[in-house]
Amino acid sequence: MLEEKRPLWAPWRIEFIRSKKDGSCFLCGQKKGKRDDESTLVVARGENIFVILNKFPYNSGHLMIAPYRHTGDISELSADERRELLDLTVAAKNVLAKLMRPDGFNAGFNLGLAGGAGVADHIHFHIVPRWNGDTNFMPVIGGPRVVPEALEDTAQLIRENWSFDI
Repeated sequence: MLEEKRPLWAPWRIEFIRSKKDGSCFLCGQKKGKRDDESTLVVARGENIFVILNKFPYNSGHLMIAPYRHTGDISELSADERRELLDLTVAAKNVLAKLMRPDGFNAGFNLGLAGGAGVADHIHFHIVPRWNGDTNFMPVIGGPRVVPEALEDTAQLIRENWSFDI
């Protein structure tokens, strides 16, 4: 007997699906002073790199670390950008570990469209808190997941607890 397939509900995605796409890069729109951090979910800023909460997360606390400069090629990052990206990734991991107490993390780049990059022309590093028994590929295919906190609340909590001491 075949198990009935249940839909995966992700109502927060409808805003993105229905929105008019103007071809602009939402990561480039995060340059210092250009937008309001609270409304855009930016949680930390460095000199060359910023940290933003993923608006369409795999799990609660899913952060992306990206350069202000528009490039899709990791080889084009300067030494300063690479250093700061890694330093901010460590700081992001530390604040997520303190606030959310995950059992582990997924962290990495999706390079190019074939590599799974949703925004292939502006490189960004993902760090996703994970808990034993939480969603992974098979449960997401088989049933819904729960993101237990509003994104704006998670972003504010991370901002208030951010520390660059690594």
